[in-house]
Amino acid sequence: MRDRVEKAIEKIRPFLQKDGGDIELVDITGNVVKVRLKGACSGCPMSHMTLKQGVEKALKEDVPEIEKVEAVA
Repeated sequence: MRDRVEKAIEKIRPFLQKDGGDIELVDITGNVVKVRLKGACSGCPMSHMTLKQGVEKALKEDVPEIEKVEAVA
């Protein structure tokens, strides 16, 4: 599952980098993916929406067994 999540992250990374941000896979616990938003994304007031509506949605499309994506510091 980790390989599939990493491949899905690579697909969305360019969209985050375009706005000065980035994403890092921290851990997978069960069906919960933990990521770290970096760069401009880490301090952005819209980061929660980016996480839920962008990152989580995209990862679930490629890896449907994911239940939730969480941001960690």
